[in-house]
Amino acid sequence: MQHVRPTPYDLVFETIAQTSFPAIRQELAESRHDPRNRDAFLMLREVVTLLRDLRPEEGLGEGMDQLTALVHHCYLYWDGGGHTLDLTREQLVDLLGPLADHAWSGADQPASYVQLPEHRVWAQVTEGQAHEPLDGYFQYAVSGNGILRVLGVFGMHPERPGFSVVEVTGPKPVALARGDGTPLFAPTLPGGAAAGLFSLSGEEELLDLGWRTRGLSLPSEVSRWRA
Repeated sequence: MQHVRPTPYDLVFETIAQTSFPAIRQELAESRHDPRNRDAFLMLREVVTLLRDLRPEEGLGEGMDQLTALVHHCYLYWDGGGHTLDLTREQLVDLLGPLADHAWSGADQPASYVQLPEHRVWAQVTEGQAHEPLDGYFQYAVSGNGILRVLGVFGMHPERPGFSVVEVTGPKPVALARGDGTPLFAPTLPGGAAAGLFSLSGEEELLDLGWRTRGLSLPSEVSRWRA
């Protein structure tokens, strides 16, 4: 399905995936590797070629880890059927409410992208830099649903050539709290409360947000990307 607002997959991989992702799927089948095994995935010949093609000539330095994470998440998103969960403002407010309202059933889910209402959740991705809005996040369970990988995508804008990504991995946070005593996801931007905004204060809140989404149902439709 084509989403009203483009996802990072739409912007970066929609064309590339038509040739690269089926070849990666075939190589995975031949090697019998678990597609969610990041280390095995990055050893595949087709993946190495794709990363080389995507890497700018001047290199990425530490940004290479972010690129490999983005490629892996987007492949799993495509391979799982391209499930995107578009949250409304009301759903977002409810999602960031008490944890008791978001019990997770434990059922497995395919890799997915959760797209948030525009400019409602913000975070300071780089210390000393301006806060950026969270467009959404890719996520998938690593093993036995006990570990979740979440890749937040920040700062998407039509006039910006790229976006920022932050990946967090871990079990469901327990007794998570802010050091200053403010509620989780409370806005840290000036005037944020009056504007109905939310903020992520640290990577653990991004991970917690991903786990809260596990209590929601993904769309049943399977997109055109699944062969």
